[in-house]
Amino acid sequence: MTTVLVVDDQVLIRAGLAALIHAAPGLEAIAQAADGQEAIALVMQKAPDVVLMDIRMPGMNGVTATEHILRAAQPNPPKILVLTTFNLDEHVHAALRAGASGFLLKDTPPERLIAAIHTVASGDTLLAPGITRRLIEMYARCPQPAVDVDKDLRNLTEREAEVLQLVGRGMTNGDIARHLVLSEATVKTHLNRVMTKLGLSSRAQAVVVAYETGLITPRRYTG
Repeated sequence: MTTVLVVDDQVLIRAGLAALIHAAPGLEAIAQAADGQEAIALVMQKAPDVVLMDIRMPGMNGVTATEHILRAAQPNPPKILVLTTFNLDEHVHAALRAGASGFLLKDTPPERLIAAIHTVASGDTLLAPGITRRLIEMYARCPQPAVDVDKDLRNLTEREAEVLQLVGRGMTNGDIARHLVLSEATVKTHLNRVMTKLGLSSRAQAVVVAYETGLITPRRYTG
């Protein structure tokens, strides 16, 4: 059974999401929070597998709460699935950098939301259709990498850097294994080492780092 904490400042939305989750096989909504501070407290008390996190809330917002949760709930933090009405690049970027495992809009169909919860619970990253394209376009507009490549990547082996680059291009572990002629277990080991060395908590963060360091340089977006 995958346990879920629902975080949203609107009580009707919280109740509706919790009811939807309760009705889904294999899922249980174990608690609800109205803001980021309450979400942090409930994560520490209930230890949910997945947190369904709103971004814009009074008091502590969802991005800040995500950062606190992933830092405080070690060594086994929950997966954070961001659910919001806002489809703006700065929210996507901030949530992914904070360590969220997925990003969906509130107009996502119920069956897709349920599938998304299962997806992030299994350890995979999930982004709403079009989010990856907009994220890449945002980095393509930047004239310089946002982070010093040597400073961030100098501790990676050549193979680890290669795996990070392929993760940044959206490849699954299976895709990477076939591309590099390795086993999936070996790819997973390399990726785990990358995430440990760079202090990352999710695959989504690895994608962001691949672009921020300039390891991947997208074609310039001309609008």
